[in-house]
Amino acid sequence: MKNLVNDGGNVTVPAPYDVASGEGVLVGALFGVAQTAALSGTPVVLELGGTYDLAKAGSQAWALGAQIYWDAAARLCTTTDTGNTAIGKAVLAVGGSAAETVGRVVLT
Repeated sequence: MKNLVNDGGNVTVPAPYDVASGEGVLVGALFGVAQTAALSGTPVVLELGGTYDLAKAGSQAWALGAQIYWDAAARLCTTTDTGNTAIGKAVLAVGGSAAETVGRVVLT
């Protein structure tokens, strides 16, 4: 098919800020996980699907299957929907202690 540009698994966009490999990135309403590190304004490939361990709000416990949102200001995952962008579901339960700052998310 000559009009196919990409199979949909990833997309290259200008990094909206300096990003590290494996970090969540929100560009407008498009969320993905950076394949590599990139400086602000340079191209970065975002993975749009899959399951990832991502930074989360340490004060929140997650239940298996909980709706997960991206807090663009804090650049981390949260269960708080107000003002945040839905990105996926929690695939592991995780506690809410300050030390528990990583959650496993399947992107949807």
